[in-house]
Amino acid sequence: MANPPNEARVRALTSWLPPRPAGVGRPVADRAAWAPLLQQPAWQAVIREAEQLVREGLPDQPDDLYLDYSRTGNRERWQRVAFARRGRIATFVLAEAVENRGRFLAPLEETIQALCAERTWVYPAHDGALRNFRGEVVEMDLGSTALSWDLATAHWLLGDKLSESARRLIRENLQRRTLRPFRAMIRGEQPEAFWLRATHNWNAVCLAGTVGTALAMLDSPEDRAWFVAVAEERIRSFLAGFTPDGYCSEGLGYWNYGFGHFVWLSEMLRLATEGKLDLLADPQAQMPARFPWRAEILNGFYPTISDCTPGTRPDSRVVRVLSGRLGLPPPGGVTPGRPQPGRALAITVLAAFLPEPLPPLEPPKDLPPLDPLRTWFTDAGVLICRPRPGEVPFAVCLKGGHNAEHHNHNDLGSFSVVFRSRMLLCDPGAEVYTARTFSARRYESKVLSSYGHSVPVVDGRLQQTGAHARARVLETDFRPGADRLRLELKSAYDVPGLTSLEREFFFQRGTAPELQINDSMTATRPVSFETALITWSPWTRREPNILRVGEGPDTVEIRIDPAGAAFEIRAETLEEEVPTPQRPRRVAIRLTEPAPEARIRLFIRPVLD
Repeated sequence: MANPPNEARVRALTSWLPPRPAGVGRPVADRAAWAPLLQQPAWQAVIREAEQLVREGLPDQPDDLYLDYSRTGNRERWQRVAFARRGRIATFVLAEAVENRGRFLAPLEETIQALCAERTWVYPAHDGALRNFRGEVVEMDLGSTALSWDLATAHWLLGDKLSESARRLIRENLQRRTLRPFRAMIRGEQPEAFWLRATHNWNAVCLAGTVGTALAMLDSPEDRAWFVAVAEERIRSFLAGFTPDGYCSEGLGYWNYGFGHFVWLSEMLRLATEGKLDLLADPQAQMPARFPWRAEILNGFYPTISDCTPGTRPDSRVVRVLSGRLGLPPPGGVTPGRPQPGRALAITVLAAFLPEPLPPLEPPKDLPPLDPLRTWFTDAGVLICRPRPGEVPFAVCLKGGHNAEHHNHNDLGSFSVVFRSRMLLCDPGAEVYTARTFSARRYESKVLSSYGHSVPVVDGRLQQTGAHARARVLETDFRPGADRLRLELKSAYDVPGLTSLEREFFFQRGTAPELQINDSMTATRPVSFETALITWSPWTRREPNILRVGEGPDTVEIRIDPAGAAFEIRAETLEEEVPTPQRPRRVAIRLTEPAPEARIRLFIRPVLD
């Protein structure tokens, strides 16, 4: 699919770029830039880490390890070794840059030779047919573009401190594995990678890595401008993946990764063009940039919706840039100090050497103000309700939306509750990725399907996947003391005879805060009905209709009102591999008899005595 950039735009960009290639950060020869870092403990630790890596030696990565994924679906065994090998680039380059004694050049060049000898830089999980492994194609993915950018950055930073053979090896491999395949895709000479038009993190990550490689490696300003022009156009697909209200359906972790790379791409191009090209100034980027500020639930807790690892907070390096450019204080739970060394070489040095102060951006005139009481992501159907300052620290996140979102979980109507210093009722977040996670068997997982979310099960059936399964907003009512959200969830359930399934949330602020969840179901025949609570915390049944979740001062009480129907409590641990120390627990509240109508009300209150 040929789609070359506009020639006039390439000419304009050519006039803005420097005559010679330049990567991010400052060359090692600029000792005035690097020497002060040697006084900082975090950078001193890089030297000790590099010394340790020299003692350990280069990990072996045999072909059989790459093939492990195609046989077993396990991603971790190869990735553990590959990430260790690739991470040596950043450690050795940074250690050499701050110390400047030459003692890490030999192990660095050994690592470069080993990486360049690999059959492919594409992850096994992205090479299911093994065509890259067998050399039938040369494609690009998250891993290959990141490694390309890091090697290009090493080439730029170290200059002729690297041997000519190592420099030549880097140049040849970056042309073969990144620059030529990218040109061929845009010119229609080989199939276009899906990520060029993707509306999720792949687009921003791969474009940042590719453009970073081009800016650091290509001698011709026209050639570099060509890559920039392509990225300037294609990055709009990534921004289109956010709803107009700026919601990131991939979850906060992927906002850090995807929008973080958008920020690094933007800052890299802003510096390369001396401010003439500023992607972050695009009005379409303004609401996604503010996502962390609007997404905080309370006390540094953020939604664990979608494939997000619980406990994730906004990336402090990205926040530092956005705080400076948007004129906002850091969001909760984030303390953006000076950038620390990391395993991504290019991003580490870009963040460490950004000139300050950062140029402020003028906010759009129609930008909605940040509301301390609530965030209503209107287009995404997600509501976050918070207390007023000085009130009981009790807050909730309520999920509508649809079941075809990026990194989707079947979770319409789910909710999370934060009290003081714990998320007591939760969305379970991501599972440990395997081949199943991104296959037709994805929703066999009890943490990705609606079984692992605090939503109804109707007639024994879980929620369907797809955009047609959508939470229709029936009512919103937002007031200083209370918020109401009413959803129709019927489309999520393929249940013959189901005529209505409403879930109403009512959040009360004040000295006695409370979250009410009111479920009402009607059908043309008797059907079974249950709802559920999901938690990582211990729970007890205090009375037949009263549960407590949590321990010590961080505890909530749940009163159950089944409208006179008999019910039972059934609890289980969701036996899936998850990144959290504690597997989530599912506490089901199940009506014992099928009926054509069902009503269950839950009253969730913090225990204050």
